[in-house]
Amino acid sequence: MQHTIEMPDKLVPVFNGSARYRGAFGGRGSAKTRTFAKMAALKGAVAAAGGQDGIILCARAYMNSLDDSSLAEVKAAIASDPWLANAYTMTEKTVTTVDGRVAFKFAGLMRNIESIKSKARILLCWVDEAEEVPEQSWVALIPTVREYGSEIWVTWNPKRRGGPTDKRFRNAQDPDMKIVEMNWRDNPWFPAVLERERQVDLRDRPDQYEHIWEGDYATAATGAYYAEQLLAARHQGRIGRVSPDPMLPILTYHDIGGAGAKADLYVMWVVQRVDREIRVLDHYASQGQTLGYHAQWLRERGWGRAEIILPHDGINANNLTGKRYEDHWRDAGFSARTIPNQGKGAAGMRIEALRRLFPQMWFNEATTEQGRLMLGLYAPKYHPTTGDDLGPDHDNSHDADALGLMAIDYQPPRVLSDMPLRARFGTMA
Repeated sequence: MQHTIEMPDKLVPVFNGSARYRGAFGGRGSAKTRTFAKMAALKGAVAAAGGQDGIILCARAYMNSLDDSSLAEVKAAIASDPWLANAYTMTEKTVTTVDGRVAFKFAGLMRNIESIKSKARILLCWVDEAEEVPEQSWVALIPTVREYGSEIWVTWNPKRRGGPTDKRFRNAQDPDMKIVEMNWRDNPWFPAVLERERQVDLRDRPDQYEHIWEGDYATAATGAYYAEQLLAARHQGRIGRVSPDPMLPILTYHDIGGAGAKADLYVMWVVQRVDREIRVLDHYASQGQTLGYHAQWLRERGWGRAEIILPHDGINANNLTGKRYEDHWRDAGFSARTIPNQGKGAAGMRIEALRRLFPQMWFNEATTEQGRLMLGLYAPKYHPTTGDDLGPDHDNSHDADALGLMAIDYQPPRVLSDMPLRARFGTMA
């Protein structure tokens, strides 16, 4: 049995030939979801016509009800094609081939993975909006799709580099995977209504545009404190290859974490001031590691002579040793000092100080990527019912707090005209 399905040219090689995994990633409006829904319906109809029994499992990371599932997409895809519409019986909550051999089922992977394991004869599992699926869910899901000739399809809009879905599927070298990038310009039927929305986002929400429409990794949360500043740094060419001046001091600004798996992150930014230019050279974040581990990282990266600059809790005693963090760094062979507590409103002071300095800042792209991502995620926390701004979200604050400490500590260089004559020329003999 043959039936032709129209699809964007870029998806043709994804569905040609045999493969265990097929997928597409990218931004909104690319037609990837509708195409995968229609191809899933085609696969089910062909399987039923060939005498197979089984299910087409449509999964997402979260599904509290069918309203959160791909049911509406599947039904719309089937209804749009007369041949498929004749092959299926659809009710409000079900989609089944007319002979009853193949049925669509819908599930959330985060909460229902055990029930998925018990599902028999999965002919195809299509995971849509797969960005949020954790690695443990993939590990549990994949062995359950084990029928001869069964396939796993994945569609997602990447949010963070190195996420479980992205890492597993995006750049895999497995010849049994057919994965492509799809964005709005790859959709030959891109509708005018979406084009208007795209243009509005490009104009009014430039910090979100690249992720929503172009499939880039997310660089800023809604309302992020530094979204505009990060975007300006990118457009002005201040994110690229930045080298240290070997004649000038290296400074490291810290946010102190703690010991144990549940401790806050320990963050360091490596910075150098060259006249009025601030070079952000490196970034470090780890959880639950010892101070010796942090120090070793600095040495291995070539920052063994850097000055350690700690937040106000740098003079607090370490819970394990009873010694101050500042003293531990000195014992490790570094010079160290602590910035006093700015008191009430300290977070706001750091935010405003860092915003003012951003136009002077140049980032070494390769070594500060994760830190810049976390700066872009630093945003207010909002009350779940009233929507009130509750202030900075602590969960994403550590990288921003450490770089904000740099802004609080910053003193502009004195120009020659600012200096007294005696300092400029010395004293007469």
